[in-house]
Amino acid sequence: MKTKSHVHFTPRLQEAIKELGVLISDNFPQAEIFIEEGVDPEGVYLITIVDIEDTDEVIDVVGDRLVELQVDEGLPVYVTPLRPRERVVAELRQREAATPPRMRAL
Repeated sequence: MKTKSHVHFTPRLQEAIKELGVLISDNFPQAEIFIEEGVDPEGVYLITIVDIEDTDEVIDVVGDRLVELQVDEGLPVYVTPLRPRERVVAELRQREAATPPRMRAL
């Protein structure tokens, strides 16, 4: 059974989403940002797709402000940084090519 999220997009929540989006865009101009409602935990998620080696860099940029928004203001807003699918697939293929096949025991 799928549960629907019912996040109330207050003006303050909308401001927070915009603020986080600007922080991300200013630091990662190539980033694509999608806004989704989620249920675990319930809230608004800024899904950020950015082609960088370590997606923790995105959290480094927004982390302090994100905690303030969540803890101090009680806003249900989250950031999920991801790398582009193509990059992940290419890296998996490189690993497979570099890993010798395992020998089976007889």
